[in-house]
Amino acid sequence: MRSLLFRLEAERSHDLIIALLAILSRSKSALRILSRYGIKQHPSIPCQVAGLHLPNPLGLAAGFDKNGKAFPALAALGFGWTELGTVTPKAQSGNPKKRLFRITADAALINRMGFNSVGLGPFVDNVKKLRSYTNSIIGINIGKNAQTSPQQAIADYLAALDAVYELGDYVAINISSPNTEGLRELQNIAHLGQLLDALAARRGELAADHARQVPLILKISPDLDSAEIETIAAAALQYKLDGIIATNTTVSRPKNAIGLYTQNGGLSGRPLQSKSTQIIHQLWQSLGGQIPIIGVGGIESAIDVREKIKAGAQVVQLYTSFIYNGPSVISKILAGLEQDMNSMHINDWGSWVEKVRTE
Repeated sequence: MRSLLFRLEAERSHDLIIALLAILSRSKSALRILSRYGIKQHPSIPCQVAGLHLPNPLGLAAGFDKNGKAFPALAALGFGWTELGTVTPKAQSGNPKKRLFRITADAALINRMGFNSVGLGPFVDNVKKLRSYTNSIIGINIGKNAQTSPQQAIADYLAALDAVYELGDYVAINISSPNTEGLRELQNIAHLGQLLDALAARRGELAADHARQVPLILKISPDLDSAEIETIAAAALQYKLDGIIATNTTVSRPKNAIGLYTQNGGLSGRPLQSKSTQIIHQLWQSLGGQIPIIGVGGIESAIDVREKIKAGAQVVQLYTSFIYNGPSVISKILAGLEQDMNSMHINDWGSWVEKVRTE
């Protein structure tokens, strides 16, 4: 199947997979079959992050199931949780095609999708319809519309938070995609404090209305310098965020980049691995371990997970390696983690994380 799909243009291939998973997600019989496969193939490694109880520490990052159509099937395949979106308040088509590129030799992707989204109304309808098919953990990643200036972005994020609050187990605030003009400006101190202050206040109101406080998690860029990381860490502590996702895709390129590397957009996969790990470590030092970090970037194996944990992550997400390897990457990673834990005579994820960090 991979061979056939990789003969197609990358976005077309992705759309076909989402369509198939969406069909499976609406069939309880199909989900039972997928779940039996998942239970058989994937070790259970219970863990906690941001107050959430997860069946395993391996999640699917935002960008795969943008419109909330396929998460029951993705959960059944073995992911510990699925992050949906990015969803924007109004529907938008994103950037012009062609906008997704495979760099197969390096197991990498470049995308400049630009938050293509069905908008909050259809997205919420999709999630509500499928919620009865699974009790899996879902996060919902929110962003601003392309036409919304950084100065007006707060209204977009508040509207999105209002709409998805009752549906998600956590809400991720995306201010770090490189493909929406002006978005990364929201990481600057001039905008970040105002945005987090408004979201924290609205979260307090929604928690009172729904008798439930949903975790707020910030997703950051790998292209930050040390001073910017310090600023973000200080703001996260001040506004009592529940976690930080590190990192999004990068606009940097390998030295002497040629071919598809010259395409504009965010680079993910193997070339991002070291850069994201460095950001995680700097962020962990800045936070003093007070806020959990979800590590993302170039994860293909249990060894890669170990490196992210040692750098300061609590759990991890992947995306690009799922594109290249399919569901087998889930079992490969989880089996490797279980083997590592057994070799250290540790059966508790939290204890293993602490042990790895002190090695």
